[in-house]
Amino acid sequence: MQRWQRLVATVLALTFALTLSANDNRVYRLKLASSWGSTVPVLGDAPSELKELVETMSKGRLQLRIDDPSKHKAGLAVMDLVKLGQYDIGYTASYYYKGKDAKLSFFTTMPFGLLPQEQHAWFEFGGGKEFAEQVYGKEGLMHFQGGNTGMQMGGWFKREIASLDDLKGLKFRIPGMGGEVMSKLGVMVTSTPIGELYLALEMGTIDAVEWISPAFDINMGFQKVAKYYYTGWQEPASETQYLVSKKTYASLPQDLQVILETAINQVASRVMTKAMHLNVTAWEKIKSEHPDVKVASFPDDVLRALDAANMEILNAEAAKDPLFKEILESQQAFLKRARPWTMMGEYSYINNTSK
Repeated sequence: MQRWQRLVATVLALTFALTLSANDNRVYRLKLASSWGSTVPVLGDAPSELKELVETMSKGRLQLRIDDPSKHKAGLAVMDLVKLGQYDIGYTASYYYKGKDAKLSFFTTMPFGLLPQEQHAWFEFGGGKEFAEQVYGKEGLMHFQGGNTGMQMGGWFKREIASLDDLKGLKFRIPGMGGEVMSKLGVMVTSTPIGELYLALEMGTIDAVEWISPAFDINMGFQKVAKYYYTGWQEPASETQYLVSKKTYASLPQDLQVILETAINQVASRVMTKAMHLNVTAWEKIKSEHPDVKVASFPDDVLRALDAANMEILNAEAAKDPLFKEILESQQAFLKRARPWTMMGEYSYINNTSK
């Protein structure tokens, strides 16, 4: 059969299947658990936007019930809620579950790793999607990218970091892989509860705090008490995820499967653009109201030490888990290929036109 004939046959088969699905007038009600409450900038809005879109596109045949952490009480265990069948969909971030499986971090972000566009390209065309199917498939889950909030800042510091010695004994609230890396350089990593962060920073119980970026940081008030805002290295691309029960997905008519995936892609795109807009707006406000805040970058020797410590952690994990090693090598190889173009394109444009 000629290539065009196969294509026509595929389109006709899909059209027939969708027609049959469209004649199914049953209403399918799914439950979604989110890791973030509705008051969280950007991420808090995404589930309700998804609900509106799928219900409109399906003319009410697919309906979502949204529960945030105030309801399900498990913001950092949403993946488990879906695995156990308590929810059909989870909106979360994969690296929250690195303690269960270190490979999950690859699908959110890695220290010194891919930027958002690079991350998306690796996922869609560089093997990432296939790795996600392996990692999540054994858990009975399907993985869909949920939107990237972009580069995260390196944290708010009460004093300048001029050398590696300045890190020793520093009390720093920084979670995840970033915290593991920092602890190798003598940092005292803390797990101060979110609601206590501002007071702890103000009173000196901690010396620094890493949160997210201006859009998220501004309402925390850190700019009032910490005047050094360091640029990031630990989370260069912060991708969220929709984790869908494979059993639930298989139970949906084909047209509703398409609607759900299309709606997820649309909302995910809005997450990135909305995060960009709010970061711009929030940073303008911070600069205006707190002109004494200084944007700083870690010295080269500190960054080199952080990079070396990060690779030590990654190599140790790769020695224990062959699939972790395979995914790590895939991302590193893609980064080596993609970064020259990133430097030629966006970086050169900014560097050459911002003088």
